[in-house]
Amino acid sequence: MTRHSCRRSFFPLAAAAALWLLQASGASGQAYDPLLLPPGAAPEVIDLTVKDAKRQREIPVRIYLPAVQPPSPVVLFSHGLGGSRENNQYLGQHWSGRGYVAVFLQHPGSDESVWKGKRPRARRQAAQEAANAQNLLLRAGDVTAVLDQLERWNSERGNRLAGRMNLSRIGMSGHSFGAITTQAVCGQKMGNSARLADPRLSAAVIFSPSGPRRGSSQEAFGGIAMPWLLMTGTEDVAQIGGITLESRLSVYPALPPGGKYELVLYGAEHSAFTDRPLPGSGESRNPNHHRAILALSTAFWDAYLRGDARARQWLDGAGPKSVLEARDRWQHK
Repeated sequence: MTRHSCRRSFFPLAAAAALWLLQASGASGQAYDPLLLPPGAAPEVIDLTVKDAKRQREIPVRIYLPAVQPPSPVVLFSHGLGGSRENNQYLGQHWSGRGYVAVFLQHPGSDESVWKGKRPRARRQAAQEAANAQNLLLRAGDVTAVLDQLERWNSERGNRLAGRMNLSRIGMSGHSFGAITTQAVCGQKMGNSARLADPRLSAAVIFSPSGPRRGSSQEAFGGIAMPWLLMTGTEDVAQIGGITLESRLSVYPALPPGGKYELVLYGAEHSAFTDRPLPGSGESRNPNHHRAILALSTAFWDAYLRGDARARQWLDGAGPKSVLEARDRWQHK
């Protein structure tokens, strides 16, 4: 992983990465492989701040910029409660290695500031207080503000990001509170409040989804036409928020058919989707979980952001079985 890498190396890397993308997509005659990465093409990592003057709010972002010929599709990621833009680096590095501009947001008020500088006994209470509807609204606004800024950077002459992004195909993803954020901006009906969906988003990967606290999952998710990939685990229960496995599993059945997928990893706890175990995690981590997460999420992005027919065939066919274990559950409709 490099930061602010030398501009002179971009075009040779782009040529090599373009050849690799041809191979990874199966266009060269090789089998489609969502785990295949180009050798020596680490992303450029750029930390920036989006300033939302209207809300007087600053949103830190980390951008994983791929070494491929632009413009590239874009994928956003929203962290869980108490997290930061530095979380889930394994996703950012792999997705950008596959040719996506991966933009990881940090949400003030429900980020690491919730627990930093506090005594251990006070951290849990602070986290519980931060898991509220107001912070969800702020997070949804952060997504809109970041999308607005990406449009400006992409069209701004002389900007290092100018022309690097294909903003007609944008994916949204997130874990835990970030999953709730993703659901909100990708079409979930939020009770009597106005929809928070942003029409610029095209597909969603949701780690640790959850049903609504009020009303039915059918009411909340029954009208969603956007492709959604849900991922959870048989032990996916967070310490904060009281969300049950039953709630997580209620989302998929409520979604209408058409580009909807669900993965349930056997034995996976809430922290299975993070870079490292969270405090309170009880079980040993299964190294195949990250392999499955990367393969299925990448194939989903390739299928629904790039329109890659080989990826769609892999995803809807026997491909997932090649990365899953016997007791994992995979379904689609």
